Amino acid sequence: MDVLLSLPVVSYLFTTSLTSWSTSLNLLFFYMTWSTLILSHSPLKIEIVGTTVLRIALWLVPSLIFLAFDTLLPSLAENIKYNGASALPRRDARALAKLAGLAIFNLALETGVEAALSLGVATLLKTPAFHTSTTLPLPWQMIKHLALLFAAREVLTYYIHRYLLHGHPTSRRRLSALHTRYAHAHRRPPSALLLKTDHPLPYLLHRFLPLYLPALALHSGNLHILTFLLFVALATLEETLSMSGYTVVPGIVLGGMARRTAVHYVSASSSFSSVAGKKKAGGGGNFGSWGVLDWMHGTSLGGDVMADLRDEAEKHRLQERGASKVGEVGGAVRDGVEGLRKRKAGSRGRKARGGG
Repeated sequence: MDVLLSLPVVSYLFTTSLTSWSTSLNLLFFYMTWSTLILSHSPLKIEIVGTTVLRIALWLVPSLIFLAFDTLLPSLAENIKYNGASALPRRDARALAKLAGLAIFNLALETGVEAALSLGVATLLKTPAFHTSTTLPLPWQMIKHLALLFAAREVLTYYIHRYLLHGHPTSRRRLSALHTRYAHAHRRPPSALLLKTDHPLPYLLHRFLPLYLPALALHSGNLHILTFLLFVALATLEETLSMSGYTVVPGIVLGGMARRTAVHYVSASSSFSSVAGKKKAGGGGNFGSWGVLDWMHGTSLGGDVMADLRDEAEKHRLQERGASKVGEVGGAVRDGVEGLRKRKAGSRGRKARGGG
């Protein structure tokens, strides 16, 4: 159980209390727990158990909850799904069990491959794949490493997804066919469970390698295991929400990602889709996670990331204008009230002087 206590990494950066006293106690408690964990378990065990629990908590559990909601309350779910009722999962227990089995198999495969690679790195270099010590990383160092990890993940995800999994040259046709057959079996927006229901080989290329390879490349930069666990947590939560198929995903960034992911899956049913005048096997666009490289390469479908940013800026301008109008109305009301008070005070003063 003490392995699980290392998972609330966010509490190291963002404590629930605003007082310096309770913040110090939280940090002290976290440091004591982390130190105990480091001294009682191997780095490999901490990495594998930590990433597995995070994926179960942030993908498997939410995806099963979303699936139950979609199947048990379809009349409500269709109102917040892209493409409405056509985006709901098939109410076929056998088919759903088969999908869940494939997803759990890929989760186990991902865990096994990560364990093998980390063990190989530790054996070859005589040091753990990730820096594991009682010393906690500095917040600025974590932010810098997270920025590098997400940027590298976006680059790998885009080019692997576009050119290996949706490319049509003969040398890559096998991978593209497997990805289309498993991940794009139906012309409908995805659900969170489908995050891991691809064929194992395309799944490892698409979801695992862009997450693990950048972290492994930062080994020489002493990437701390806590930073890696936080990266896995944020990436898993992002993928779960963007694959949910819901139109109510909060935030302009995550909401745009969910919309673009839904459009990618809807466009990926045909054998060939047109992107910028070229033929692409499978998905017609929206190959990246964040949409930045899609915007740069002209492969965005259904609105790009820049449109999302413009919408967000416009929303803020509307809010600012609304707040300004509210302020003007409030000022007018206050001026009116003050005027009434002054007139009443003057009237009482005149009556007092006349009575005297």
